[in-house]
Amino acid sequence: MSKPPLTYRDQLNQLKSRGLQVPDEAFALHILAHHNYYRLSAYRFSFTVPGAPDQFQPGTTFTQLWNLYHFDRSLRQLVLEACKRVEISARSRLAYEIGHQLGPLAYLENRHFSDPLEHARTLTKLDSEMTRSKEEFIKHHKRTLGMPWPPVWALMEVASFGSISKLLAGLEPPAIRQSVADTYDLDEKIFCSLFHHLSVLRNTAAHHSRLWNRKFTFTVQLPRKKPRHLAPNFNVTLSPLGNPNERRIYNSLVLLVHMMQVIEPSSTLPHRLACLLDTLDPALQPEMELPADWKTRPMWQALLSAHP
Repeated sequence: MSKPPLTYRDQLNQLKSRGLQVPDEAFALHILAHHNYYRLSAYRFSFTVPGAPDQFQPGTTFTQLWNLYHFDRSLRQLVLEACKRVEISARSRLAYEIGHQLGPLAYLENRHFSDPLEHARTLTKLDSEMTRSKEEFIKHHKRTLGMPWPPVWALMEVASFGSISKLLAGLEPPAIRQSVADTYDLDEKIFCSLFHHLSVLRNTAAHHSRLWNRKFTFTVQLPRKKPRHLAPNFNVTLSPLGNPNERRIYNSLVLLVHMMQVIEPSSTLPHRLACLLDTLDPALQPEMELPADWKTRPMWQALLSAHP
């Protein structure tokens, strides 16, 4: 290896040599001791000279770097919390519709799915998830009731976010998917796209990965007709960075707030999210693709003026 490990003091000196101002060195050393230098340094790019990623812009402080890291950590926590609630809601609705429209074990029959091969792969994954499960109700269905596969409402409690997404996307006829999507006033294609995208968001947040300005490979399809009240809140133009807006997280947050308001109208999470976004340095907000007037758009304006 050409790069030897650096002590915390050496790490701090390296940041300082690159132009970072460190007014409180004791605080900076404490942060480096508890947050990997490599993880923290990933947030530097918003503060470095264009074309020179190892040279900070004049006047940049360690506090600015830490504040951005702290913002992203708080964002991950809120997104993860929201995704979990959406997941639980979708589990419940999907189990109900499959059970009532097709039957308790209909998820085993490939005639109910558009792609039999993909359905078989999903069943293999579900079988693995049941095998790993420690839940007593799974053991009860297998040992006491002699059911190698439980009814759909039991299966949904041990299935992963990814497996649920696969079942939802492959279900036929589309009317069943629409029955689930109607709960959230969304078209079924939009809902399937969103649910898949939220599984990516959830995994990103759960693995402590940078979220605030991430460029996502799989993007969410934006609703065009319903719900109508969401349309004014989306960013449908190119960002100042020149990237299509769907690649960053802003529009995902709009949809996530909508889902939370349907699932749990009394939740303070949307308000907390809006307040968190308002703490981000306006100079950094374009990197999330927040529109310049985002705070005056109907959904965010209402959330920011709310007093939970």
